[in-house]
Amino acid sequence: MARLAEEQIQEFYEQCYTPGVDGDKYRRWRELGAEGKADHVMALVARAGIAAPRTVCEVGCGDGAVLSVLGRRGFGGSRVGYEISASGVKLTAEREEVDGAWVFDGSHLPVADDAYDLVFATHVLEHVPDPAPLTREMLRAGRAVVIEVPLEANVSAHRPAARAASEGVGHLHRFHRRAIRGLVEDCGGRVAAELVDPLPRAVHTFGAESGKARAKGTVKWAVRAGAAAVPALGERLITLHFAVLALPA
Repeated sequence: MARLAEEQIQEFYEQCYTPGVDGDKYRRWRELGAEGKADHVMALVARAGIAAPRTVCEVGCGDGAVLSVLGRRGFGGSRVGYEISASGVKLTAEREEVDGAWVFDGSHLPVADDAYDLVFATHVLEHVPDPAPLTREMLRAGRAVVIEVPLEANVSAHRPAARAASEGVGHLHRFHRRAIRGLVEDCGGRVAAELVDPLPRAVHTFGAESGKARAKGTVKWAVRAGAAAVPALGERLITLHFAVLALPA
C-alpha cells in the first residue's frame, strides 16, 4: 500500500468509519483494540498517582470505541471526543457512554486552558504530519495527558512488507521511546508514568480462522511477550506499544 500524502489524510479517515464490505470486521478490530487502550489509560492514571479524572477528552476518537469502554468501566464523569472525520464523530456521538463529539481541524481544540482533567490520544501522533503542535495543544487543554504510539523504530518494522502495511494505514512516523519522551518535554510537559505492551494473545490471533493460523498467532504473541520482558532488546527487534502520562513541567 502506498504512503498517504498529507492532503489524503482526512479523506482516508472519513472512509475508515464509513460502513463498507468489511465494516463489521474493522468494527470488531477497533472494539478489541479499545479494551487494551482503555487498560493503558487507566493504568497510567493509577501509576502517576493523580486523582481520578472527572472530565475526559479523547483527541482522535475515531468511532468512540475507547470512550465507550471507559464509560462502561465508570472512568470519568463526562467523556467527550474530537475527530477529523465526520463519519467517526457520528458514530462516537451515537454511543450512550459519550457526552459529546465534534469534528476538529486536527490541530486546535476549541476549549479553554485546562478544560479537561485528562486528555488522551491513542495511536494518533504517528498519523499527524507534525506531532508537536497537537501535543502542545493537548497539554494546554488538559491537566494531564496520555499519549500512546507504536514503537516502529525497530528491525521488524523496517521489513518492506511491514513498512508498506504501516504506511498504508496512514503512519507517517516511526517512533522510539526517546522520541516520545523528548516530544513531551519539548512541548512543555514531563512524563509522570509510562508503560510498554506487546498486546494480548487475542490481538495476535484476531481473524485467524484455522488452527494453524491461531497457532501462528499464539507463537507470535509468546515471542513478543518474551521480548517485551526485556524492553531494551524488545524495542530494537519488534513493534511494541508505548504509552505515557504527561503533566505540565
